[in-house]
Amino acid sequence: MDSIAILDNGGQFTHLIATKIRNKLHVYSDILDPSTEIETLKKYKGIILSGSPLSLYDGETSGLNPKVFDLGIPVLGLCFGLHQMAVHYGGELSAGKAKEYGYAMLVIDKGQDDPHGITKDLTLKEQVWMSHGDAVKELPEGFVVIGSTADCSNAMIANNDKRIFGFQFHPEVRDTVNGNTMLRNFVVGVCGCSQDWTIANYLDLQVEKLKQEVGDKKVLILVSGGVDSSVSAGLLAKAMPPENLYAIHIDTGMMRLGESAQVMEELKGAGVTNLKLIDASGDFLGQLDGVIEPEEKRKIIGNAFIDISNAEAEKLDLGDWLLAQGTIYPDTIESGATKHADTIKTHHNRVPIIQQMIDEGKIIEPIRDLYKAEVRELGVKLGLSEEMVQRHPFPGPGLGIRILCSDGVEQEGLEDLGPKVEKEIAYTHNVKVMPVRSVGVKGDARSYEHAALFIAKTKAEIEAQCDPKYCTCASDADEIDYKFIKIEAGRVTNKIAGLNRVVYLYKPASFSLMKLKAASLTADRIEAVRQADNIVMEALKEHDLYDSIWQCPTVLLPVDLDGQGEMIVIRPVYSKRAMTAEAAEIPKAVLTEIAQKVLAIEGVGSFGVDITSKPPGTIEWE
Repeated sequence: MDSIAILDNGGQFTHLIATKIRNKLHVYSDILDPSTEIETLKKYKGIILSGSPLSLYDGETSGLNPKVFDLGIPVLGLCFGLHQMAVHYGGELSAGKAKEYGYAMLVIDKGQDDPHGITKDLTLKEQVWMSHGDAVKELPEGFVVIGSTADCSNAMIANNDKRIFGFQFHPEVRDTVNGNTMLRNFVVGVCGCSQDWTIANYLDLQVEKLKQEVGDKKVLILVSGGVDSSVSAGLLAKAMPPENLYAIHIDTGMMRLGESAQVMEELKGAGVTNLKLIDASGDFLGQLDGVIEPEEKRKIIGNAFIDISNAEAEKLDLGDWLLAQGTIYPDTIESGATKHADTIKTHHNRVPIIQQMIDEGKIIEPIRDLYKAEVRELGVKLGLSEEMVQRHPFPGPGLGIRILCSDGVEQEGLEDLGPKVEKEIAYTHNVKVMPVRSVGVKGDARSYEHAALFIAKTKAEIEAQCDPKYCTCASDADEIDYKFIKIEAGRVTNKIAGLNRVVYLYKPASFSLMKLKAASLTADRIEAVRQADNIVMEALKEHDLYDSIWQCPTVLLPVDLDGQGEMIVIRPVYSKRAMTAEAAEIPKAVLTEIAQKVLAIEGVGSFGVDITSKPPGTIEWE
């Protein structure tokens, strides 16, 4: 099968290049390190060099093997990749007369000879999306300009003899209107790739690949209950003798309601015969007792999974064995898997001991290069139930990371942050800074900051202060003005350092005192979230919202309003690949139904909705 190699320089859009080529062009693509051996690259029909946060002009490099350009294989350099290409052939870079971020108009020179059709089906003017500071100042010998913008004269260049091309803009993002056409012209037109990649033939190829990778070794797979690990187990069941595959579901004590029984049934249906359920709730909760910091919680959970799997492998006397994981591509990106990417949060399948086992060749990850949509499609091909395949994503560490912990001591400087936020929000809401912090992502980097709490004013309060046109946002309006409050949320998190989330307080309508409680992971807190999560999931299904919403984590915060109990926050989002997300809109009547049931749970005193996009807030809180 024809395929394209994408050499990842650490750019934030690398994954989009891969998914566009696979899902829009039906050509298989692999994401590889820039230093990949040349022998490995010879099998590909074309090579794409991704963007990067690095500056080649300032001497920063990604370790690209320069022999890439000697293969005789077509190469397309995007943004930083264009710079790599230009410098390799003797061109010169500059810091750019103007930095370009966002939309730009690309003017294509149709007078240039285009023997390979790189500009086929493009108009004279194309809207593209830029994100760069450096630019190509002087072209290398043998290259011609085929497109420019007002601020970038060498925005699209080509060496037709060598079949090497460079775009300063990003065709992979949707803001480049005809980006798919541009990628097609390179992948199909220049490289001559056949458009025959589908999940069905990927399944066949992956089964054969797994057979070679595993050989006669035994494989132990930990199945959390999510679609990723379940699909991985089903894929391995097709690739190896059933007696060599051992599936373990570990009940961490942080599972959703009825989850463990459901997992065992699904695995049997997928052809996994060696199944074992291990109740390790005591071990996990014991190790997590008193732990507050989210990264420490993740690492403890990840290490505990490995300790239990190693102990089980020893009992089974597996000999030379491999550990299988349901890792997908976004997991590796957020864990900083590429050399130049920032660690947003360490997924349980990327804790140090796991990374060591990967380096030692003891880990197998059947779906590590797929995205959630592709995993679900593969699950259908494997015969998993519709309920399992379409299930909302659920973190391997379980409900444990959705329960925020605290020592009860508020961070210094919180009293200074509050007035800054209050100054920004006028007319429609009261606003308070919450004393809890959570993980977020800003500028491709991890943030650990506070949330703002929006409390809707009544119509009477608003009318006493401002123009009545703002009344649609008030708490006694028929519906919630999501558009307005999401704009306000984006504005306040962008403008004020120290904030990465906004929560809309739904119940109670008002309060006098907000207090941070000392709280760790305990059985009663886990049970409260378990009940609340079940209430939310059932409501979304009943009101036909479950399939349109990508994910809806239920979170417990150690925040007490007026001594009534802790706060439950739900985080409904729309997303496609989990790399970005928009807060989903739940009708007020449905929120009222959910809130009434959630507030009846012992220990719960308030209910809110996270209305933050990603970025700046990650989908999971923790």
